[in-house]
Amino acid sequence: MRGVKPFLKTDPEAITDLAAPAWLSEAARAEWERVMPILAGRKILTVADLGSLENYCCATGTVRECEAMLQAEGRVIETPTGPKRHPAGGIQADAMTRARLLAAELGLTPVSRSRPAIREDDDEDELI
Repeated sequence: MRGVKPFLKTDPEAITDLAAPAWLSEAARAEWERVMPILAGRKILTVADLGSLENYCCATGTVRECEAMLQAEGRVIETPTGPKRHPAGGIQADAMTRARLLAAELGLTPVSRSRPAIREDDDEDELI
């Protein structure tokens, strides 16, 4: 089995093209447009997965929006009680974690793509 890439089991009901929902932010929509062709090409994305994809795009969009805010305003802000960490830093960290977990669920990370997949030929690899 070493060196042999597992075959992904495609779904006959797989979504092959779908426009981003209108309610997504600009940054989230950009991520949808980036990953949708990848997922559609694998023919494993179904209607049941759309919530995860939407949430992944929202989380990734939030990361990008927070980064833009942090670059513009700085990572430390002045408050009446002294300097404090910018609240966008915590929001960004939470969104990064959510995006990473959802990306793994969708097979968008190198580690998740390297895991054995459900295969059509399950019996062929059994030891005799």
